[in-house]
Amino acid sequence: MTQQRLIGDLRLVIENAEELLKNTDHYTGVVYQNARAKLAVALTAANEELARFEEEQLNRMMEATHAANELHHDRTGEERILRAFYH
Repeated sequence: MTQQRLIGDLRLVIENAEELLKNTDHYTGVVYQNARAKLAVALTAANEELARFEEEQLNRMMEATHAANELHHDRTGEERILRAFYH
């Protein structure tokens, strides 16, 4: 659950940073442009990290599902669904 929350928080930070970049594009001063460039680089890194987190989470979920199917000898999708209702 903690990792789920972290991913949600990271998504929110990314959305806010994207909005900030969008709303400050009319500032042409060197200081603003440098700050925007740094934020854009950080935003790219954050998006890549979020994609990595989500990929890892998906892989863990798939591995856990496969392990449960092996443990319970589920051979069909129907067996998996029925087990979900009985346990």
